[in-house]
Amino acid sequence: MNTLPRSSLAPRRLSQPSAFGRVAVLYGGASAEREVSLVSGAGVLGALERLGVDADGIDCGDDVLDRIVRGAFDRIFIALHGRGGEDGTIQGALDMLRIPYTGSGVLGSSLAMDKHRAKLVWRACGIPTPEFVMLDGERRLAGAGEALGWPLVVKPVHEGSTIGISKVHDDESLHRGWFEALRYDDQVIAEPFVSGPEYTAAILGDTELPLIRLGTPNELYDYEAKYAEGAGTQYHCPCGLDEHAEAEFKRLARSAFDVLGASGWGRVDFICDGAGTPQFLDVNTAPGMTGHSLVPMAAQAVGIGYDDLVWRILETSLQ
Repeated sequence: MNTLPRSSLAPRRLSQPSAFGRVAVLYGGASAEREVSLVSGAGVLGALERLGVDADGIDCGDDVLDRIVRGAFDRIFIALHGRGGEDGTIQGALDMLRIPYTGSGVLGSSLAMDKHRAKLVWRACGIPTPEFVMLDGERRLAGAGEALGWPLVVKPVHEGSTIGISKVHDDESLHRGWFEALRYDDQVIAEPFVSGPEYTAAILGDTELPLIRLGTPNELYDYEAKYAEGAGTQYHCPCGLDEHAEAEFKRLARSAFDVLGASGWGRVDFICDGAGTPQFLDVNTAPGMTGHSLVPMAAQAVGIGYDDLVWRILETSLQ
């Protein structure tokens, strides 16, 4: 990945690690993204320790709030992915405890995690996103392909990391994809498969980091393409767009992020259709921080190393 000119990010807001007080890193949990979250949390905790921040990790179970209170933590770095950590649940609890935390609040977290309602908001605000059908029963499967056009992408409404996602080409595979998604969620959505270059836009505070264009030999940029060693996934940064086009796509990605009430930091994923229009897919409000993760890649492209990125994300808890 080529190195781009350093971003115009503002200087760090804090200069001394002691100014953060005592920090808990929340990771793990019980969601389908637990294994990825464990890796993200370990990476974040290691960075904070290298930076001299007084930090401790919590693998979140039923006693997570008791452990937070007993630990007398001053702020929280949320490295929980998926349900319980990225859907407004832990955010609401921390608001009640009056403990500041990284990333989006309750509204932004819950809306971004709900692919159905996020798309409704985007459509109301004129932000392009693929058409869709909610598969809320077998009767809704009949005619979905004809209505939207084959192939379709079927996915759980409330999961991330492309867990439970399928690309389907006919009614038979649609039924299989629906049942696969139902393993993870009782709400399932189908949308037309958009064939075109896929991009991700990392958001850090008031800045949109350089776009990354993704390439995978798989049919979809799925869980295996994201995390498996030797998956053959390619990450292009610079992304290949001209300066004007990239600036416009970043502006739209910021709008897609903001209208959901997201804040602090996150990642916006989209695919360009045949007309060159970005079709927005989802917003991640607690993205991965692993060695394969995209936000650290985008930050590195402008000279922001992993530890510096962790520091800047922790600063979002000051808002």
